[in-house]
Amino acid sequence: MVVVRMVVRAVLLILAWLPMAPCAAPAGIAPARDLALDAADMRTRGIVMLVLFSQDGCRWCERARTEILIPLQNDPASRRRVALRDIALDVDAPLTDFAGRKTTHRRFAAGEGARVTPTLIVYGPDGRRLAEPIVGFLTDDFYAEHVNRAVEEGLARLRSPSSAD
Repeated sequence: MVVVRMVVRAVLLILAWLPMAPCAAPAGIAPARDLALDAADMRTRGIVMLVLFSQDGCRWCERARTEILIPLQNDPASRRRVALRDIALDVDAPLTDFAGRKTTHRRFAAGEGARVTPTLIVYGPDGRRLAEPIVGFLTDDFYAEHVNRAVEEGLARLRSPSSAD
């Protein structure tokens, strides 16, 4: 009987350490629709936007999404720092840019020079890039760190009084 209790306790302890499955977590990164509207929210909250430029069938985009970006999006602390959006460079979905002009995902991506997927770009509320783009899926071991550094650099530039360069 003592052995059974010890085994049950051990199993319960192990289960307590396993990550809980997220309830009602978003299935993916929200596609960009109205960057001007997003920018107003960004200004109010003092956050940056991280845009994933992706395309259909890009396995590296899917890895970036599932391994790095969705966990970032689901982290409450990260939601207080960064908004995430997805822009498909091979789709003509309607999009309103940061200045309120109507365009498409494809045209916006082309205008931003996003040709390789995945490409990640950090933007401020005015649509200005605040960090060097992350092009391609960099080494597995450091990709999350590259993303985090880009977000931190963007936040620092956003909050810096001399960031109007």
